[in-house]
Amino acid sequence: MSYAYLFKYIIIGDTGVGKSCLLLQFTDKRFQPVHDLTIGVEFGARMITIDNKPIKLQIWDTAGQESFRSITRSYYRGAAGALLVYDITRRETFNHLASWLEDARQHANANMTIMLIGNKCDLAHRRAVSTEEGEQFAKEHGLIFMEASAKTAQNVEEAFIKTAATIYKKIQDGVFDVSNEPPVEIIYYLLTNKAPFAVRQLIRFSIGLYHMELKWDMAEFRGHQEAGMAPLLKLEAAAVDWICGSQY
Repeated sequence: MSYAYLFKYIIIGDTGVGKSCLLLQFTDKRFQPVHDLTIGVEFGARMITIDNKPIKLQIWDTAGQESFRSITRSYYRGAAGALLVYDITRRETFNHLASWLEDARQHANANMTIMLIGNKCDLAHRRAVSTEEGEQFAKEHGLIFMEASAKTAQNVEEAFIKTAATIYKKIQDGVFDVSNEPPVEIIYYLLTNKAPFAVRQLIRFSIGLYHMELKWDMAEFRGHQEAGMAPLLKLEAAAVDWICGSQY
């Protein structure tokens, strides 16, 4: 299906705040109570309509673990919008927002639209962060704010759509130009999670070797094969940088 604009989103925030569940609720209209921790990034996409124009949202769900932080920074490039998520029942996830926001401001387009989401509002009886605190943080940092529930779907649709509407308005006002953003569609199709996991990892590895001209030390890679996915994810991040036009 053709579209007038492609908006890339990145979902960021601490591990366990419900980023993957928000994505699944928006793209598939379902809630998965038990969800494996995201390793590196996962993807989702959906078509929406703003001002009678078809817009494709390409959504990159990132890992919240500190060990993947340097890898996920590569995915800010080309993002038109970000969903910064915290868990209203876990105070520490709110306290870490400033760090996530600093990453976003440093590595993304200065005019990227950021939506702050206080997730799990269905657990109000366990609330550790007030709505007013979320509103104040958003006001101080120039963010849009909503509380939502990936479980009940409350405000999930609205959060994604309102972010897109804000991006669209910036385009109409000449503040933001998505045509000047890097071509992220290629890497999306290559790494889409519709492909078998082993195939995705092979593609990640191949892109890193072929296009990066062995910029990463292969002796280091072989020495850490037993350590899990970290070397492949490192190569994947390098591939994203290459595709998005970074100079090496």
